[in-house]
Amino acid sequence: MKIKVFDFFSGCGGASCGFRDAGMEIVFGLDWDPDSQKTFQLNFPSTHFELADIRRVSIRDLRSLVAEQQPNPVLFCGCAPCQPFTKQNTRRPEREEDARVPLLSRFARIVTECEPDIVFVENVPGLQKLDRRTQPFGGFLQRLGAAGYHVAYEPVSLMKYGVPQSRCRLLLLASRHGPIELPPKTNGPGTENPQYETVRNWIGDLPPIAAGEEHATVPNHRAAALSERNLERIRATPEDGDHRDWPEPLRLDCHRNTPGYSDVYGRMAWDRPASGLTTRCISYSNGRFGHPDQDRAISVREAACLQTFPRDFRFEGNLGSMARQIGNAVPVRLATIIGQHVIEHLKDT
Repeated sequence: MKIKVFDFFSGCGGASCGFRDAGMEIVFGLDWDPDSQKTFQLNFPSTHFELADIRRVSIRDLRSLVAEQQPNPVLFCGCAPCQPFTKQNTRRPEREEDARVPLLSRFARIVTECEPDIVFVENVPGLQKLDRRTQPFGGFLQRLGAAGYHVAYEPVSLMKYGVPQSRCRLLLLASRHGPIELPPKTNGPGTENPQYETVRNWIGDLPPIAAGEEHATVPNHRAAALSERNLERIRATPEDGDHRDWPEPLRLDCHRNTPGYSDVYGRMAWDRPASGLTTRCISYSNGRFGHPDQDRAISVREAACLQTFPRDFRFEGNLGSMARQIGNAVPVRLATIIGQHVIEHLKDT
């Protein structure tokens, strides 16, 4: 029997891509972003997709769709928008009132009423540390436990699952079929692959392009344009360097007396993982997103590669939209490892 996947907050389909690679079937996707819908449907043309707010979707219709999958096991993936819980979101009153916070609670209700076999959640580590007045994660755990699920969760550096980024995420797996753990780490000391994946491993073979250029044959290999001033700045930046390497005339006033911001206007290092990709991952000024040796920020395709998307996965929308889709995505390799682990779990129960 093949596991059937329902991907809530699917975005462009990073988790779905990984679960499909693991041998699962993606039967349902839901998101409220039209560009994400276009990307998802381009890459998963046979999957039923709803462009909708999860707070408005009919639980009765979902239950009917889940029932149609029997006797196959069902996995619900619910990677809700993480911005309310990130370290970058320091304006706490707004964070507590953010309309996105109840999304996890809505997902919990859908889970308890539809009773999937497996639940997977990926989010930022700050999710479980939010103020007790909202405590969406604690409430989510309580509802899963009350519904009979066995739960495992842990904040994990995704480098340890072969993702070429120093990105830490909260991973959760829940099963109705007995105790479950997160999959064993695949990379780093003590594993079969003691080395972490690097930028070079994933984008080193892509053909060179200039800032503002799109490659003629490599899909989505397109880089944002740079102003003349920023071209001067990136030319003055060595591999793994940043604005601290610039000559004085190129420096920004806001950086002179501020000890932080070491990653902004930075270049990546070839032989280390990238820093964590964000929704502005193709913008030179918004992080360590400069190409290691070409005078530009990484392209859309390179950002997708660092999120471990396959080269034939295509993105729709303008540059900003594609960067947002990629930055918000669950890394494909992570979802593949999770999917393979879930398949083995269900074989053993």
